[in-house]
Amino acid sequence: MSEKPRIIGVIPGRYGSSRFPGKIIAKIAGKPMVQRVYEQANKSKLLDDLIVAVDDQRVYDVVQSFGGKVMMTASHHQSGTDRLAEIAAHVDGSIYVNVQGDQPMLDPIMIDEAVAPMIENPDMLMCTLKIKIDEESYHDPGVVKVVTDKQGWALYFSRSLIPYNRDGKEVDVYEHVGLYVYRKDFLQEYTKMAESPLGEAEVLEQLKVLENGYRIFVVETKCDRSTGMNVDTPEDLLQIEKFLLKQDK
Repeated sequence: MSEKPRIIGVIPGRYGSSRFPGKIIAKIAGKPMVQRVYEQANKSKLLDDLIVAVDDQRVYDVVQSFGGKVMMTASHHQSGTDRLAEIAAHVDGSIYVNVQGDQPMLDPIMIDEAVAPMIENPDMLMCTLKIKIDEESYHDPGVVKVVTDKQGWALYFSRSLIPYNRDGKEVDVYEHVGLYVYRKDFLQEYTKMAESPLGEAEVLEQLKVLENGYRIFVVETKCDRSTGMNVDTPEDLLQIEKFLLKQDK
C-alpha cells in the first residue's frame, strides 16, 4: 500500500473585506472567527498540518494568541487560492486544502470528505463539495449551483439555476460548497492561468479550471447545510452567534 500523502490545510486570513473589514478576527460568542474556523478544521482526521495564511499583523497576533500556526503572506494576492499557493511553495506537502476563513461552523468531516478521493486517486487534481438545496434557494445568485456527470465530475458551476427543470420532472439541485482540495503541482499551475470568460462573467474562479480542460471532482457532503454558513456582513455574524449560543444551551 502506498504511503499516505502529506496533507496541509490552509485558512486564508485576509484582513480586508469590502463589506466587513476585519471580519476574520471579529468575535463570535466570545471567540475570534478565525479561532472558531481553526479549532473546527483542526479536528480533521486527514490533515497533517494546519496553517492560517495572513496579510496583516493584527490577524497574525490574534492567531498567535490562541496558539494557532500562522504565516505572513504577501498583501497583493487577489484570492485565497493565491495565498494558498504561496504557502504551498514554502511548506512541504502533496495535497493542500483551502479552508474558508469565514465559515465558523465548519464541520471537520467536510474536509475529510473532500480529501479522501484525492488520496484514493493519485491522478485527481482537484476536489470540492456539494449539498442538496431546497427550492427557496434556487434563484439566489449568492448560492452557487453545480451540476456533475454520473461519475461526480463537475460539468458547470453557476449563480443561475442549473439544471433548469423545463417540464417539472423530479430533479435535484445542488449548491457548491466552497472548500477546495488541490494537488500541489496543479495548484501552482492553476494560479498562473489567465482569467477566463465564463469565470469573469459568473465571478467564479473555479470555472477557469473547466474552461482550460481540467476536471474537478465533486463530493456530496453528508453534513448539514448550516455548517457551511458564511459570514459576509455583521448581520451574518449576529445570526451565527445566535445559532451557536442556542446550541450551547
